[in-house]
Amino acid sequence: MKQKIAIQGELGSYSHIAANEIYENAEVIPCKTFDQALSLTKNNKEIKAVIPIENSIAGRVADVHYLLPKYKLKIIGESFHKVSHCLLTLKGNKLKNIKYVKSHSHAIGQCHDKINKYKLMPIIETDTAGAAKKLCEEKNIESAVIASTLAAKIYDLEIVEKNFEDISGNTTRFLTMSSEKKNIITFNSKKNYITTCIFKLKSLPAALYNSLGGFASQNVNLTKLESFTINNTFDQVLFYLDLEGHLEDVKVNAAINVLKKNTESLDILGVYQASNYRNKD
Repeated sequence: MKQKIAIQGELGSYSHIAANEIYENAEVIPCKTFDQALSLTKNNKEIKAVIPIENSIAGRVADVHYLLPKYKLKIIGESFHKVSHCLLTLKGNKLKNIKYVKSHSHAIGQCHDKINKYKLMPIIETDTAGAAKKLCEEKNIESAVIASTLAAKIYDLEIVEKNFEDISGNTTRFLTMSSEKKNIITFNSKKNYITTCIFKLKSLPAALYNSLGGFASQNVNLTKLESFTINNTFDQVLFYLDLEGHLEDVKVNAAINVLKKNTESLDILGVYQASNYRNKD
């Protein structure tokens, strides 16, 4: 049976590519928003979600952090995927006809120099593959899009130029999430793990400093720590944290216990095997 994977964006998106690399021959379910993708996963045990969490150039993906505490899905894996943009247009179209280029805001920003080189007017769309699909439907010879090679194949578009991005090595980190209750894999001391949690501090002086002290004293490495506001107010803040290690490791467990003492709430979203990408030179 094919694994059903919910993604944000149309078929041909980079999330679609990531889903296929994680699960061979996956049945990909396109959703208009991250909210829809996570809601679908929350309410269907047979569906998993593959969601981008951060990009090496653009930083964290907007909205995803706010949805994690809302749905409380379990993170069961991570993966890193290279993003390589292409300039696409209609089959047989000439570059001299193209006046506009459409894509997601991040893709537009990552291809700024090339867009200027060809003197194109950028137009923002909700996602890269969605722009490709629209071009296929509208057949406007004055338009090009920035999207993937997969989008070119799905929507029968011509690749004007590959590697259209200004900076090579653009990489996106994806999380695989599930509604299953079990979110901690069996500990193996020979393997590397990531533990992800979201917490809210107690309203006390030096609460953040004290909460992180256990990680320093236990020599546990934090790979990511970000704050974000909730409920449209600046006085309610949650923290997203990634650390290297497994909850069953004595040092990690001790550090987490220190964190607990300084928090009003602490949700462990997942303990999962670290991607081999983290070990690259």
